[in-house]
Amino acid sequence: MFDSLFIAWKYLCFQKVKTIILIAVITLTIYLPAGVDALVDESARQLRIRAESTPLLVGTKGSEADLVLNSLYFESEPPMPMKMTEVQRIRESEYAKPIPLYVRFRTKGKPIVGTSLDYFAFRNLQITSGRQFAMLGECVIGSEIAKRLGLVLGASLLSESENMFDLAGVYPLKMKVVGVLKPSDSPDDDAVFVDVKTAWIIAGLGHGHQDLTEDESGDQLLEKNGDTLVANASVRKYTEINAKNAGSFHFHGETNSFPLTAVIAVPQDARSQTLLMGHYQSANETAQIVQPISVMEELLASVLRVRTFILAGVLLLGVATSLSVLLVFALSLRLRKQEIDTMRKLGVARFRSLFIIAWEVLLVIGLSGTLAAGLTLATRQFGEQVIHWFLL
Repeated sequence: MFDSLFIAWKYLCFQKVKTIILIAVITLTIYLPAGVDALVDESARQLRIRAESTPLLVGTKGSEADLVLNSLYFESEPPMPMKMTEVQRIRESEYAKPIPLYVRFRTKGKPIVGTSLDYFAFRNLQITSGRQFAMLGECVIGSEIAKRLGLVLGASLLSESENMFDLAGVYPLKMKVVGVLKPSDSPDDDAVFVDVKTAWIIAGLGHGHQDLTEDESGDQLLEKNGDTLVANASVRKYTEINAKNAGSFHFHGETNSFPLTAVIAVPQDARSQTLLMGHYQSANETAQIVQPISVMEELLASVLRVRTFILAGVLLLGVATSLSVLLVFALSLRLRKQEIDTMRKLGVARFRSLFIIAWEVLLVIGLSGTLAAGLTLATRQFGEQVIHWFLL
């Protein structure tokens, strides 16, 4: 038995290229269904964790999926905006603590999340260096952004314009980095956080002007009549907020009417959650309240149905690959006919030559299965890091 195994092993070592190719093909054939299944399970687990940690979301009536994806994962197009008064409405109900969200703009391809300091306590986000934002124009960045872009305290980020031809609309804002968050293995690691008022300034709802009383503004001052100053069109809006010009920034209109994309509602208990949800069941209600985990389960059900078709396709591909491997072994036996005849002339029994060939097949399949099992275990062990790496 062991002499047959030794001869089979030596043959496989001699035919290195053929052996490596066979092992690689069989390994991938076994691993692909298991690997895809492991990655999908890990993705679903991560999505559920984020959704389960967010009890309620309030937003304008429309797509619940867009509301959840934009508010929790900072993906997809922003939902239709609602007014800031919704925050006051939830607060006055005394059923939940409201946390405003305005997720509309991006910087260097990363989302800018306008919110309040309550968000950091809610998500248990901690500062690893620096401090929280305290004035307009300041931002706190996630650990992944800091690492990938090489940003340190005092660095600047410029918001991206939604439309480069909109000369009268949104102006880019230069934001100062004042804090870096600790890693949390969540979408927060890849986001830029600002006060919601800073997000409104990016949206063009607030701005500052040059002080025309300064000497260097003389070429922009058309007329001065007492305390009345008339400027030409070259007076610029600031794209950076600092200690000198912060006082000149102001908002046009009532801030209660300013937009939000969503409000996270954190109820005091299960009873408060039920009562708050009841407030949004009126037929005339323009806002909707959703439980993110329910919406996510519906989305995942669709994903899992798609996974079934993918796995079926992979299995069919595996069957075709297995048949191809069998064909390779069959052709190999034909090519080795002279070798087998020589073994018989040397006195090797017929069953012994078949035993050697069987060992060759078992060794190839065994090595392939071991490698596939190792890859599957590694995928399940490090699936979170793999998914995080691919997403970033």
